[in-house]
Amino acid sequence: MRGLKVLPSGRPGRGRLYVNLPDGQAVAWYDRQANRISVLADDHREAILAVLRPYLSGTVSIGPPPVPTGADLRRLALPPDADLAPNRPGETLLGELEHGSAGTRARHRLRQDLAAQQRMGDAFDALEPDGWRTLHCVPLPGLGSIDHLLIGPAGTFCVRTIPGRRQRAAVGDLLLTVGRAEPRPDPRWIRRAAARASLALTARVTPALALVDASRIDKAPTVRDIRILHPPTATPDLTGSPTTLKPPEIESLFAQARDTRTWLPPHTNA
Repeated sequence: MRGLKVLPSGRPGRGRLYVNLPDGQAVAWYDRQANRISVLADDHREAILAVLRPYLSGTVSIGPPPVPTGADLRRLALPPDADLAPNRPGETLLGELEHGSAGTRARHRLRQDLAAQQRMGDAFDALEPDGWRTLHCVPLPGLGSIDHLLIGPAGTFCVRTIPGRRQRAAVGDLLLTVGRAEPRPDPRWIRRAAARASLALTARVTPALALVDASRIDKAPTVRDIRILHPPTATPDLTGSPTTLKPPEIESLFAQARDTRTWLPPHTNA
């Protein structure tokens, strides 16, 4: 059958590939991790195999899909332009660098921020085999965007990434200082963002600051509610934390969080 389209879901090389009819209806998907094709419309089986053949490797199983979970149904109904899962780390900054009109110094800062977000994003993406799911550049209307939203066995984390520039970083209740630079309101901002995320997801969300390449981190003893992440120990700290979410809960939260409509203000989303 002509007109079948293959659309990725999730980051390149990791998520599923969906096969859709011209009207957008899904007729199959290929799970690259399980190496399995789930067919929803058996009368299109040969056409589905033909359009997926360039993406297949090894021994691939094919058959009807497993009984869908609520998260599966939500993902299948999600329009591609409403899906945040394909966002790359630093997606917003990439757009600013490519199309913005910032001066030389501002562009240098943007590149530093982008490098930090990409490094942390790659580290978070690598946790997927351990049951973690990550979204990047999650929009919060009126507040900017969450650099990384991390959902896994240890809970849900709203992460803001800051370049440490091989200098000492001091984290206080309201401000963060890197070297001799002007203090930044990152602690205050990440608390607000985590509170917004908690309302949107109706789940507990922990604020976190990731300081990339800081030579040293000093945290005020009164800062107890913000998780401080510092590569290369950031991901081992997360995977070694006590389990609070089970796999179905993780998938349900991820399905909800990847939908851009989840993050709209209530009066807009009504």
